[in-house]
Amino acid sequence: MLQGIRIVEIGQYIPSPYAALMLADLGAEVVKIEPPRGDPMRHIGVVSKDGASASYAAMNGGKRVVRVDLKDKNGQKAVQDLVEKADVLIESMRPGVLDRLGLGRDLLQRINPRLIHCAISGFGQNGPLRLRPGHDLNYMAAGGGLGLSGTLERPVMARPPVSDYASALQAALTISAALFQRSRTGRGAYIDISMAEVVLAWQAPLLSEALANSSVRRAEDADSGGLASYNIYRTSEGRYVTLGAEEPHFWERFCTAVERPEWIERGSEPAPQMSLIRDLADLFASRDAAHWDSLLAEGDCCFQIVLEPNEVLAFEQFAERKMIRRSDWGAVDVLYPAWIDGAPPEPREPFVELPEAALGTIWA
Repeated sequence: MLQGIRIVEIGQYIPSPYAALMLADLGAEVVKIEPPRGDPMRHIGVVSKDGASASYAAMNGGKRVVRVDLKDKNGQKAVQDLVEKADVLIESMRPGVLDRLGLGRDLLQRINPRLIHCAISGFGQNGPLRLRPGHDLNYMAAGGGLGLSGTLERPVMARPPVSDYASALQAALTISAALFQRSRTGRGAYIDISMAEVVLAWQAPLLSEALANSSVRRAEDADSGGLASYNIYRTSEGRYVTLGAEEPHFWERFCTAVERPEWIERGSEPAPQMSLIRDLADLFASRDAAHWDSLLAEGDCCFQIVLEPNEVLAFEQFAERKMIRRSDWGAVDVLYPAWIDGAPPEPREPFVELPEAALGTIWA
């Protein structure tokens, strides 16, 4: 879909790399610019013999990677020349950093008026917190993603980091829209994405509910653990299972399957349903996960065991959909999460690292 689109990526960790990865999966050519020591994600987790971690390899499949010292004038000029030939620039630097590195917004617009420049930052390019450093936990806290998530005792952090992936997807979506706009107008675009605001955008229903009912608290509403029918339970051997039988017909099927017809009417009790939750907790704790999977997995009542990583890799549904590929270079590739025109996602090639001298020949 994006064959022929050229993307320069300047960023690290997850937000800009994952945005570029999604666009590369759709056919775009991506050149990733890293500092001389490389993206710090190279060293997170198990590092393979080529010096890159499995996490880094999975996040950068199919890209050409060049290490450039952007504090050096020659390095700046080489990247300027590359951006001049690009369709898209994705970067996740703190506001103002690219200006200091010779790649400021005014210069980029002058050398390439058709460029779609997408800047991902923690709080956006303006406002009183524009320069405040942070990571996913901070942006989730500011945007409302933690306030109503977790247990009654405390918020609980998510894994993987929500704001990182959410802002990457927001970037890929908006870049795609900008490419469509450019096809009609010939003009590029400047996209300013705040990771905290992407989290905020996901909170509109919860914020509306909180405005209408100031007593809303964590683990008390329908989607955060306040319902017995939508909850996580521990089994006899210490594993966990999920029940998502929110709708009355799913709840009735569950109660029938576990031979507790007297619970059907209790499903409409107001949240938090602490007494009913304790009853279900006792039920699930009485047998192991395999028993409940045998009884409920095909019972059409929204049941699923909490899978461990090795079980996710072997999950038959993902295998049938050809979503997971174990690469030859030490990574697990979870491929583009969509079938297009009846075809599964294409496998990714490994990233290729090139010397800085190759920059001038990439799109010559």
